Amino acid sequence: MTPGLVISAPASGTGKTTLTLGLLAAMRALRLDVQPFKCGPDYIDPTFHRAAAGRASFNLDAWAMTPAQIAGLADRAADIVVAEGSMGLFDGVASKGETGTGASADIAALMGWPVVLVIDASGQAQTAAAVAQGLARFRKGVTVAGVVLNKVASPRHEALVRQGFEGIGVPVLGVLPRSAGIELPSRHLGLVQAEETGDLARLLSEAGRIVAEHCDLAAILACAKASPPDASPCRPVPPPGSRIALARDAAFSFVYPHLMEGWRAAGATILPFSPLADEAPDPSADCCWLPGGYPELHAGRLAGNGTFLDGIRRFAQTRPVHGECGGYMTLGAGIVDAEGKRHEMLGLLGLATSFAKRKMHLGYRRAELIAPLPGHRAASALRGHEFHYASILSQPDAPLARVFDPNGDAVPETGSLCEMPGGGRVTGTFFHLIAEASA
Repeated sequence: MTPGLVISAPASGTGKTTLTLGLLAAMRALRLDVQPFKCGPDYIDPTFHRAAAGRASFNLDAWAMTPAQIAGLADRAADIVVAEGSMGLFDGVASKGETGTGASADIAALMGWPVVLVIDASGQAQTAAAVAQGLARFRKGVTVAGVVLNKVASPRHEALVRQGFEGIGVPVLGVLPRSAGIELPSRHLGLVQAEETGDLARLLSEAGRIVAEHCDLAAILACAKASPPDASPCRPVPPPGSRIALARDAAFSFVYPHLMEGWRAAGATILPFSPLADEAPDPSADCCWLPGGYPELHAGRLAGNGTFLDGIRRFAQTRPVHGECGGYMTLGAGIVDAEGKRHEMLGLLGLATSFAKRKMHLGYRRAELIAPLPGHRAASALRGHEFHYASILSQPDAPLARVFDPNGDAVPETGSLCEMPGGGRVTGTFFHLIAEASA
């Protein structure tokens, strides 16, 4: 198994993504083949990883995936693995899922990857060492290999912070000065997507230069290790069809790479089309899949794209169509945008949503299917993740599933099902599928 590292921190907003991208770019400049991963459910960071590393980044999720699934996904030929954590190192949900609570520490412990902590040193000095030491001792089986200090104000500030690390057994592997900070643009639900960042090549090059200049790359590389569990063969998530028409553009871009890889490995052919370019699904497809994304930002344009709308409506009469989150909203009757204007959508489901009344819906979901979903039989159990700000104005169709949060409490976003007169079936869920549940 390829040796690896987990880049984590005490909390969000400390600079994990900046350091990860800088490391990927710097290692690639050294002609190393670097395999990136993201701990937990995230669509945005892996697209930046891919741009920096030159190869696809995959999500490893301890709540939704079994140890065999995680180890199987992680088993890729490379010189080194760099896995970016999410939130703080030990942050997860209260109840254990397939492998753990969804914390980055779960992945580090399972795979035997040491952790490099990013410590935001602004507003503190020796206390940074106490935080690092506490994290290093908190959980048996999780090894903290060292720290990279971020946002260090001056040489005097650096000296004080380093003084705190003397004798605690946690080496300082790098110091990123505050003046060299790189800020990624943000908007709407989070970071701008990689393909929307016009100067991405410059940003990644600069991140790589800064990390190479201010971090001990040789020492960081020497920290990498692996001791994964014995991985028994695991079945990937089955494809929803043999020829899948997949909506794919700036409005519908949230697709987990491991799903696409699994579908193709099972022999499925993926046929992309762009609703924003007013394209219809390929008529030779036997299933249509509308992923999540940002349809609310393009609702007016989508509402006027007759070829797309008519094509989906015809397709749905005889074949299955499924939408996740933003795709589900597009299958519905209408979307009210942030300014309060309603845009008519496909109308294949009765769902109506509003972004004028924002309400965050965030968390893991376990779904027990009441009716079949493309690729999954009724009564199957699925694990996924929900993240959107839409308020439900109406959800009148038959429920698709019984849906629960990680604590086992039912949530009202049950998804929808509509049987079409020509034999087709339209389904939608607010959660994004990650994996089938093992039990």
